[in-house]
Amino acid sequence: MFDSEKVAQVSEAKAKWQENSLGKVLKKAPERRSEFVTDSGITMNTLYTPDDVADLDYARDLGFPGEYPYTRGVQPNMYRGRHWTMRQYAGFGTAEQSNERFRYLLEQGQTGLSCAFDLPTQIGYDSDDPLSQGEIGKVGVAIDTMADMEILFDKIPLDKVSTSMTINAPAAVLLAMYIAVAEKQGVSPDKLTGTIQNDILKEYIARGTYIFPPAPSMRLITDIFAFCAEKVPNWNTISISGYHIREAGSSAAQEIAFTLADGIAYVQAAINAGLDVDKFAPRLSFFFNAHLNFFEEIAKFRAARRLWAKIMRERFGAKNPRSWAFRVHTQTAGSTLTAQQPNVNIIRVAYQALMAVLGGTQSLHTNSKDEALALPNEESVLIALRTQQVIGYEIGAADVVDPLGGSYYVESLTNQLEAKAKEYIQKIDELGGAPNAIEYMQREIQASAYRYQKGVESGENVVIGVNKFQMKEEPPKGLLKVDPALGEAQKAKLKKVKESRDNVAVQNALARVRAAAEGNENMMPVIIDAVKVYASLGEICGVMREVFGEYRQQIIF
Repeated sequence: MFDSEKVAQVSEAKAKWQENSLGKVLKKAPERRSEFVTDSGITMNTLYTPDDVADLDYARDLGFPGEYPYTRGVQPNMYRGRHWTMRQYAGFGTAEQSNERFRYLLEQGQTGLSCAFDLPTQIGYDSDDPLSQGEIGKVGVAIDTMADMEILFDKIPLDKVSTSMTINAPAAVLLAMYIAVAEKQGVSPDKLTGTIQNDILKEYIARGTYIFPPAPSMRLITDIFAFCAEKVPNWNTISISGYHIREAGSSAAQEIAFTLADGIAYVQAAINAGLDVDKFAPRLSFFFNAHLNFFEEIAKFRAARRLWAKIMRERFGAKNPRSWAFRVHTQTAGSTLTAQQPNVNIIRVAYQALMAVLGGTQSLHTNSKDEALALPNEESVLIALRTQQVIGYEIGAADVVDPLGGSYYVESLTNQLEAKAKEYIQKIDELGGAPNAIEYMQREIQASAYRYQKGVESGENVVIGVNKFQMKEEPPKGLLKVDPALGEAQKAKLKKVKESRDNVAVQNALARVRAAAEGNENMMPVIIDAVKVYASLGEICGVMREVFGEYRQQIIF
């Protein structure tokens, strides 16, 4: 892209500048650090010039937005056409409480719902299970049967709202409930838009809300791929998550690599199950973290798009350009929020949201200032939503596609992050793919997290309010607290549903779920039939537990 003779001239001039202008300054006063590095260990030069990207080929490495290799974005005009989907991750307590929060957010201009489920729901237990005690409604909404799902989406038109559900091991059951509720509203499955996370590999690697072993879990995922390709064509059947990998302590390069390695495993599993790659791949989506290193995070999105396009076209032979496109939802980094000086979190989140937008995200959730202390209250959620709206409507960041494209620094970071990610993926391939490399990825994440924490404790990594600029603070006020009595109310509601439903129909439906699990037919139709007669989440997952068994995590030191 650059004339080699001119690059050589720039390189020679840069060397003189380093020796003279820069050298004189450094003799008088040393720099703040002996070395500046990104979270991925990439050395940051003092200055970037064309010689740092001398090998860049515009057509090969950048191209144009909406075209291979998608480095500059997945849509030709990006946010000039329409803004990213503005979501706020919400859900707590009962379905009634969460419905009220959903409707409030939609009234404030949110353009998509993002649903959090409580821990029992995430691991397939009903609220009346002894293992659910003390956790009902705490980190999300409690959903036991389709009756709860009906309340959760009451007066919310599911043909007009896109819904993202952070659910993994029991994703098939929650999706079945959503489809059934939509049908009761008169909305056919082909009109539904949204996403289920449905990413079990990252649960084994970094998060922990798994139920079944890898093989049956992968079968459930490919069953969802096949069912939705035919019946729910506008639904994103998986959100392959780097977010939780990053929250566990990975670097940006590891986030790219381990997420895409999981994506490779899902694509291969679907192909092995007999699915046509171009039938399901256009509905694959990703979920990334927006962390703290401003320029590295922007480059991360660009590198991931380019690398995924190459993987899909070259490795899997996908022909449909939509199969090559890396479509991503982003959430600002919860792990960077502090209980100390929580108002500073507003600033952190604003910059992280801007990184995601400059990186070209398709959907965005902004964390609330009080999330290091409690579930967010209405005021803090509104500030978080308004942060997105200011970026989208007021500051001009959404008016040009890939505005930092061509920056010597950003292009250099993009290239180096892609190279580092490819090295990790090659290692994972050598280990037999992501399902066989779980322990390797865990060790790499732990090492990265340890390095960062050492930096915090030494003061090299500054965290405002934690290891620098501390101050005395009053105890926080106005925090949202979930009423402990809620658990008993939820159990009473579940008891009433179980007493009033047709229990013969439930037992027959659960028997069909068992037969399908023991055989090889697609699980989705029988699960949908089961939720329609109000079989509970715990009952359906209980049957599958008996057939599939449960995963036991290996402890890695």
